[in-house]
Amino acid sequence: MRKHALVLSLAFLGLAAFAVFAGWAFFEGSKLGGGWRSLGPIWPYVAGGLLVVGALTGFLMWLAFYSANHGYDDRFDPDDQR
Repeated sequence: MRKHALVLSLAFLGLAAFAVFAGWAFFEGSKLGGGWRSLGPIWPYVAGGLLVVGALTGFLMWLAFYSANHGYDDRFDPDDQR
């Protein structure tokens, strides 16, 4: 049980550190160059990238469940002659 607590606490600390960094980067990014207005031209590319990643994630999850439900993930036993 201690091993799980250590892993969970390290994961929580890592996520907390990343959240602090992301917040800092967000607020400091507004002070660079033209601020958030200078990022306007790239938002369609960001949205397109998120859409493609979401579609790819959905397709790969569908493929994993399809193969599992149709027996493609079962181990083959050469001695098992049906």
